[in-house]
Amino acid sequence: MKSDIQISQEAHLLPIQDIAKNLNIDQDDIEFYGKYKAKFSHSIWSKIAAKKPGKLVLVTAINPTPAGEGKTTVTVGLGQALNHIGKNAIIALREPSLGPCFGIKGGATGGGYSQVVPMEDLNLHFTGDFHAITSANNLLAAILDNSIYQGNPLNIDPKKIVFKRCMDMNDRALRNIVVGLGGEKDGITREDNFVITVASEIMSILCLAADIDDLKQRLSRIIVAYSYHGDPVTANDLQAVGAMASLLKAAINPNLVQTLENTPAIIHGGPFANIAHGCNSVRATKLALQLADITVTEAGFGADLGAEKFFDIKCRISGLRPDCAVIVVTTKALKYNGGLGKGEWNNEDLAALEKGIVNLEKHIENLKKYGLPVIVSLNAYVTDSIAEHQFIEQFCQDRDCRFAITKVWEKGGEGGIELAKQVIDTLENEQSQFQLIYPDDASLSQKIEIVAKEVYGAGGVTYSQHARKMLEKIESMGFAHFPVCMAKTQYSLSDDPTLLGRPTDFTINVREVYVSAGAGFVVALTGSITTMPGLPKAPAAIAVNVDNQGKIDGLI
Repeated sequence: MKSDIQISQEAHLLPIQDIAKNLNIDQDDIEFYGKYKAKFSHSIWSKIAAKKPGKLVLVTAINPTPAGEGKTTVTVGLGQALNHIGKNAIIALREPSLGPCFGIKGGATGGGYSQVVPMEDLNLHFTGDFHAITSANNLLAAILDNSIYQGNPLNIDPKKIVFKRCMDMNDRALRNIVVGLGGEKDGITREDNFVITVASEIMSILCLAADIDDLKQRLSRIIVAYSYHGDPVTANDLQAVGAMASLLKAAINPNLVQTLENTPAIIHGGPFANIAHGCNSVRATKLALQLADITVTEAGFGADLGAEKFFDIKCRISGLRPDCAVIVVTTKALKYNGGLGKGEWNNEDLAALEKGIVNLEKHIENLKKYGLPVIVSLNAYVTDSIAEHQFIEQFCQDRDCRFAITKVWEKGGEGGIELAKQVIDTLENEQSQFQLIYPDDASLSQKIEIVAKEVYGAGGVTYSQHARKMLEKIESMGFAHFPVCMAKTQYSLSDDPTLLGRPTDFTINVREVYVSAGAGFVVALTGSITTMPGLPKAPAAIAVNVDNQGKIDGLI
């Protein structure tokens, strides 16, 4: 069996200008990054403004498991399948982070015969967007420390600095550090922290900004610290906005690539869904909607994280309205939720399937709370039994939910035609009644509790003393109208990764709260979640290599 990277390296790619031409995009409206990658130019926006936007399909999943669900693979396969049956469809995805690529999860370009390519470029640096975000972030951090060193004209309290440095790599040793050691000219000695780039506020800002003017306004509102009098100090106060925006000038423009079957794909931004808002950029999604009749996009991890934030943060801020949602499941993942270990996933076990399918049930219920038509996509394995497929299909039908089997890893777009037809029938015959789950004018604690109870199924929420004080302070500063971004483990509906299936009688524990004033949301850290992941005992990086001809191997 060929690996994903072997399949991608054997693909016949079209020159990127041909992909653009198929979207009726003039060559002058893209900027080339080699043969098979391009960025859209700023000029594209005025040319598409009058076009009627297409339909928006969100692909999400159950809570991720070691068995894997294949959400990105199904997203890519669905886009290819829609074009197979004569529809004008485009894919809009996030950019992969080097953290999971070299850590435990691997890359994020799909798999098998449903991949976006060039796979190696996408997973390694791509067009430099993440480097630009990292540089802009760390420039602000450097200007902040320099201001304190140069006489501290803004009266910043070094013990109340809240802005953190970042890098796009898993490095637990940088979570809590001390900077400014050395001599008098080496800066002020203080405690500092790093977050992974995809959890940084700059990443969120880039993904939510409408244009460069909006980007600059959001950057200006970033709260970096508090003064000795307790007043917020912003990036605007540090006069850092112009330089930061200049570093992000190219990064704000979405990227154009293609799938193995030459379906156009727009890839841009990449905030994690367990510690950030988990969606590709607003600009990428809106651009895709103007260029095609159907846009297929995804949100990170399970629907309790990615989809919830797609709706309550991205759609709320941007005005986007999805037309339907697809939930990706596998029999293996459902049986894992039913208590089976890895050695038992390939065996038919309807009892374990029945026990674990309650996880899917909760995600179906949640998406319907947002008023969306729902399609369950069973990502099939050759080890699945017919009885298992029939059980899942009947389960979905009993809950007024459409069902389709996909084999897109094995067959590419052809393996997603059943799902594509269900999507088209839904778009043509069912009306989305999309609604948000909480109003802007609810208090921040009410918003947190609504998500915890309605989406996770929690019995309640507890707060640390520090979290309660920060909620009060954030509301007093005028940010009560912001949505909440819940930082929570992806592995469970609860904040305890060991509670599988559909746990009950649990409490969500909020230990820390802070405001991302530029992004426009309030972050609530729950359980033991961290914003700087660590590497596993055997990181994926040890398998990656490159030969003398520049051919990369070992990426997954």
